[in-house]
Amino acid sequence: MAEYRINDLAEASGVSVRNIRVYQDRGLLPPPTIRGRAGWYSDQHLVRLNLISRMLERGYTFATISELLHAAHHGMRVEQILRGSPKGGRFRNFKRAATITIAELKKTLNASDRSIALSQKLGLLAKDGTHYAIRNPELLEGAEVLVKAGVDLEFLLDRWVRVQDDLEDVASSFVSIITDKYFDENLPDLGEAGVSEMADLIQTVRPMAHEIVETTFRRALDEQISQAIGRAATYFDATTGDDEPDSTTPNSSGDQPDPGYETTDIGTLNTDTGR
Repeated sequence: MAEYRINDLAEASGVSVRNIRVYQDRGLLPPPTIRGRAGWYSDQHLVRLNLISRMLERGYTFATISELLHAAHHGMRVEQILRGSPKGGRFRNFKRAATITIAELKKTLNASDRSIALSQKLGLLAKDGTHYAIRNPELLEGAEVLVKAGVDLEFLLDRWVRVQDDLEDVASSFVSIITDKYFDENLPDLGEAGVSEMADLIQTVRPMAHEIVETTFRRALDEQISQAIGRAATYFDATTGDDEPDSTTPNSSGDQPDPGYETTDIGTLNTDTGR
């Protein structure tokens, strides 16, 4: 995979260095990989720049391009974009090239030097002079809510790193569905047509993989939430059980007494109090 310094990327894409920086500030172009004091761009950046240029030529605004690129990255469809309603969280109200100071990070997120470094590694923040550019306001807002609830930020970010590593394996397994078909002893003779066919198939796999991962994770997350609430309900029942009548003991008429509870799969729900 080719690598570019920013001047080389500008020459290859026909986009000025200034505009490349503008696209980064507006969240349209991912930041480069930093090694030492140098920023290195990849072929993916070049492809993204070419796509942005074509969309601008067609009259799309920066806001629209940002939404469409985000949707494409996550394998979303147009109707999924339109279904969402605009949100006005504190961080989302920042201008697109929003920045935050170390003092603000420590105040709002109780951030340490390590958590700030992890946030940069994960693409949540990017160094911008003496400030940090906010790359994902939605995630930053969610992190703030959790921190206020007592969740340690480093614990959250460490879990994110672990998930990222796991998902890299998942992504590799999906791509290998196609590459295993082509990467064999015949690879040197694949030719331009074969490479094009392989690339098209990989692009076909992309939205399918997103849908599989999203659906599977949503189902697994719902199951884990139900189990967690069920355990909490069990503990609640155990602590209040001595004060409740024994609903398994028949009354004098032979019928079961009505304790005023509605049985659910996660415990008991008091229909009078809503608890």
